Amino acid sequence: METLYRLDPQLTATHHLLINGVSKAYPTANGTHVVLEDIHLEVHRGEFVCLIGHSGCGKTTLLNMVAGFTAPSCGEISLNGMPVRQPGPDRMMVFQNYALLPWLTAYQNIELAVKSVYPHKTRQRRRQIVAEHLELVGLTAAAHKRPSQLSGGMKQRVAIARALAIRPEMLILDEPFGALDAITKEELQDELLKIWRTHKLTVLMITHDIDEALYLADRVVMMTNGPAAHIGDILNIPFPRPRRRSQLLEDPQYYDLRNQVVDFLYTRFGH
Repeated sequence: METLYRLDPQLTATHHLLINGVSKAYPTANGTHVVLEDIHLEVHRGEFVCLIGHSGCGKTTLLNMVAGFTAPSCGEISLNGMPVRQPGPDRMMVFQNYALLPWLTAYQNIELAVKSVYPHKTRQRRRQIVAEHLELVGLTAAAHKRPSQLSGGMKQRVAIARALAIRPEMLILDEPFGALDAITKEELQDELLKIWRTHKLTVLMITHDIDEALYLADRVVMMTNGPAAHIGDILNIPFPRPRRRSQLLEDPQYYDLRNQVVDFLYTRFGH
């Protein structure tokens, strides 16, 4: 693979997540289908990284391997120097479709995760953890409502609270705000950034929204088209934190960066 970007030497020395030469292929009736090929990425602790690319470029496949749901065909993924072989509480994934159990309340969905990871904690302590995280995402009043009684934004808040309640080192987000209206999306983006800063999480997130990526991320990883997709370029986002949308939209550099992503997706790798 032609390397179109340079990794920061400091990141190389302090990486938290290491994706080293990873490829993923599946057997089909017509031969082997290569989804991803020779992926190299280093993410340091506390970094917010967004993956962007056209549908079918293997973004979700890559996140599933980081989460431990599936294994690479070759190469290795490690967290803190330890190979990722299976799912674990150090990595929690939030899906676009919320993945809540419909027969449980918001409280019970979070409690189930806490009980699974911390079976030896007292019931009182587990309740305290659940209550703290419902409050964190502003859902204390909706604690005893089932998913069918919640809006899309509220469901996603429950999913985020459930992920955070077990204190993961890494939050893995698969286009979590893609199905939400614009106002709710912006509210949850700001809430996510506040949680990320408070808990010092490492975040790896898929998005199809260029403006979302530029607002949230420290780096934007741009994927080439599949099959055999790879990392085509990585964009470093220079804006200081905390960020304000209004200030970004007045910054000429914002539009320069946006145009770079647009050029990559729609000129160099447009369908």
